[in-house]
Amino acid sequence: MTGSEASPSFRLAYVPGVTPAKWVRIWRERQPDVPLELAQSANAETPDLLRRAEADAGLLRLPCDRDGLSAIPLYTETTVVVVPKDHLVAAVEGVSLADLADEVLFHPLDDVFDWERPPGRPAIERPATTADAIELVAAGVGLLVVPQSLARLHHRRDLTYRPVVDAPQSRVALSWPEERTTDLVEDFIGIVRGRTVNSSRGRRPEPAAGRRDGAPSGGKGQDTPRGGRGASAAGGSRGAKASGGAKSSGRGTGGARNTGGGRRGTAGRPGGGGRGKPRGRG
Repeated sequence: MTGSEASPSFRLAYVPGVTPAKWVRIWRERQPDVPLELAQSANAETPDLLRRAEADAGLLRLPCDRDGLSAIPLYTETTVVVVPKDHLVAAVEGVSLADLADEVLFHPLDDVFDWERPPGRPAIERPATTADAIELVAAGVGLLVVPQSLARLHHRRDLTYRPVVDAPQSRVALSWPEERTTDLVEDFIGIVRGRTVNSSRGRRPEPAAGRRDGAPSGGKGQDTPRGGRGASAAGGSRGAKASGGAKSSGRGTGGARNTGGGRRGTAGRPGGGGRGKPRGRG
């Protein structure tokens, strides 16, 4: 079953904070006849959405329930703490979890981190969403630890954020149902992995004619015989030395040394007319 037979379009789910715009643009350039539909979903809901075939693939955060799903990690996000601009944390470049031990830290119900032991002091109630927790931070009630993309998504002028150097990190991954790895899914995998259009499904382009060992044709990478310099110009200086009767010509062909008009010539040798005509003295 191919992707084109299974669906006339490609539906991509993505979680808040993830921006698939670049990959969507490349898809539309390469697959103009297959519309790509975007559907935003909560991170906890995305795996079930994929299993119900309500999307062909999804951009989500790990860890998550991966039962029956394949996943390719794409990148890891920086973890930050969101604070009011007048908070002491805003005056430093980064903090550790120990620095936040005495702060009230919100852990919303849609928290993307799998904390073994949540840091900081717990709030009286857990906010329902990250957006609700941001509002409470702005009210000066407590602080919030989130992936940097979520801090940017919920940006406010009265808030800022700083990196938390030892906090868990969120990994963004491309996921899809194992049993529905269609051609369209393979095409999207190639896009997010940065493959060219000719290798988007693992195909390797054929080597160009005249190449050897992957060297580019022409230029410095051209595979040229060692004798190429002398052989390339029959009348050149090196070519003349090899073929015009220099010392090497006698050795290479078995002929007499310095025959054929070498450096010393044949004049003065037996059978060669002696040293030439005697000059007249008068």
